[in-house]
Amino acid sequence: MSDLLTPLFRTPGAADLFADRARLQGLLDFEAALARAHARAGLFPAAAAERIAASCRAELLDLRELAEATARAGNPAIPVVSALTRLVSAQDPEAGRHVHWNATSQDAMDTGLVLQLRRFLALLEKDLERLSAGLARLAAAHRGTVLCGRTWLQQAAPTLFGLKAAGWLDAVERQLVRLQEMRPRLLVLQFGGAAGTLGSLGAKGPEVAEALARELQLSLPALPWHAQRDRLAELAAFLGILLGTLGKIGRDLSLLAQTEISEAFEPAGQARGGSSTMPQKRNPVSASVLLAAAARAPGLTATLLAAMVQEHERGLGGWQAEWETIPELCLLAAGALEHAAAAIEGLEVDPGRMRENLDGSRGQVFAEAAASRLAARLGKAEAHEVVGRAARRARESGRHLRAALEEDRAAPLSASELDAIFDPQRAVGAAAGFIDRVLGQRERRLGAR
Repeated sequence: MSDLLTPLFRTPGAADLFADRARLQGLLDFEAALARAHARAGLFPAAAAERIAASCRAELLDLRELAEATARAGNPAIPVVSALTRLVSAQDPEAGRHVHWNATSQDAMDTGLVLQLRRFLALLEKDLERLSAGLARLAAAHRGTVLCGRTWLQQAAPTLFGLKAAGWLDAVERQLVRLQEMRPRLLVLQFGGAAGTLGSLGAKGPEVAEALARELQLSLPALPWHAQRDRLAELAAFLGILLGTLGKIGRDLSLLAQTEISEAFEPAGQARGGSSTMPQKRNPVSASVLLAAAARAPGLTATLLAAMVQEHERGLGGWQAEWETIPELCLLAAGALEHAAAAIEGLEVDPGRMRENLDGSRGQVFAEAAASRLAARLGKAEAHEVVGRAARRARESGRHLRAALEEDRAAPLSASELDAIFDPQRAVGAAAGFIDRVLGQRERRLGAR
């Protein structure tokens, strides 16, 4: 991870959640809760459990020493348990005997990760709500702002800028729903012991597992999931879709900001989006981050999907492939989301330029409306041909499409009909209603919370 690039692609809050110290504390939180769960089940004294819990603080352990030991042990849980045992035993040898009872390394690491992810999802949800609110304001403010719709990067038919924003909003709203649906499946305890049976606990296994889940405020799954990684794969798919959604926003923002288009711009700021050689440049910085994150997401997501294929009761290699991939994907998502929210909140929209670009088409963007009006009289195919010929004549002569239609005897359209055809507000059809529908759905979701 590059310290130079971290502020561009990541947020400090998310980076803290996945720092080495946070990973270590997640492991220790599991160990503290595990000791208390055993004590609650009467397997050893509560005083020993509290002695263990008091030592489960990341700042008491040496990260560098643990890292070196991890390279030899194959995972960080083994040296962490050894260091914790030494630390506790130095104060209370009897309590030291009870560290990490009846658990496996994967129990500690998976549950520690789930604890990190719980905090991460809360952070992500907050920023998704922020982006949703910004997009809702944008959609409402530009409910009547007409611009050229573009298909295959060509001017197509008029639309509303509010509808474009509502499209972004609708996708973000679906992500908020997905997050809520995923949360109870993801935020569950991992506790199965060596082979997922809790055999070393005998009849006390379910009781300890229930107490451990309560201690950590996690749900208790039907059974341990050491080699069933669909929960984490679902997280990866969710984040991949989120980054694709944000990438779509970034792509649109970058295209709207092109010099030849100049219809919307990211917020300005000192030294923001500058060039090392061209003083006039105002580059779309946030859009570049959204696009870069979206480009990286499929590979990271694919790694976690591939890692699902694990062997028997505990996997070899697939589990280890998750350790760095999940934090990287989470950090990219958090960073991209921060950029998206900031860009939308400060977006500079130029309705005048949008109208200029619309008028600059010399009426070509109204060709669909003209063909639809004529279809009732001439049939769809003939109307399409008539308007197509008129459009070609207008382009070749540099005239407005309306003038070409007015002189075309095959296009029996009155002046009032032509007025209606070339009225931008009429040309956008149900767009305003679509905006209202998306905004209404968002309000209902917020009202139901």
